Amino acid sequence: MREISLPDAQATARLGHALAGMLRAGDCVLLEGDLGAGKTTLARALLRGLCGDEDMEVPSPSYTLVQVYDAPVAEVAHFDLWRLDGPEGLHELGWDDAREGIVVVEWPQRLGVLSPSDALRITLAPDAAGGRIARLEGWDMRLAQSAAFGTGGA
Repeated sequence: MREISLPDAQATARLGHALAGMLRAGDCVLLEGDLGAGKTTLARALLRGLCGDEDMEVPSPSYTLVQVYDAPVAEVAHFDLWRLDGPEGLHELGWDDAREGIVVVEWPQRLGVLSPSDALRITLAPDAAGGRIARLEGWDMRLAQSAAFGTGGA
């Protein structure tokens, strides 16, 4: 596990951009944390980085449940599963097809048995200074080989 201090929204955006440079088709990023923890902020930065467009509008998929983006590396599906009770409805949302590209999932605990074991899991939690701590689990070798993470973080 790797912990990264995110004192502000700009640090969260830098983490998203660093992660975007590592992603490839078949990858899954699971974003965990309480309401207001910064999951959507991180997802927006990651998606903008993947698509190479800092001004791209990235609406929260809280009500649509999934938004799909065409990125140069692969199609990216951003799922927000807050309103789902469990994995039953995921197939109707195109989960299986989305897994061929890159998926970013907010509220991944609702994936149940569909949660990919090889995913990068990022848990965002408040710190004592009013910022956030990002706990990254998984992809140890990939994170270690990335210049952005190999020397102390994003």
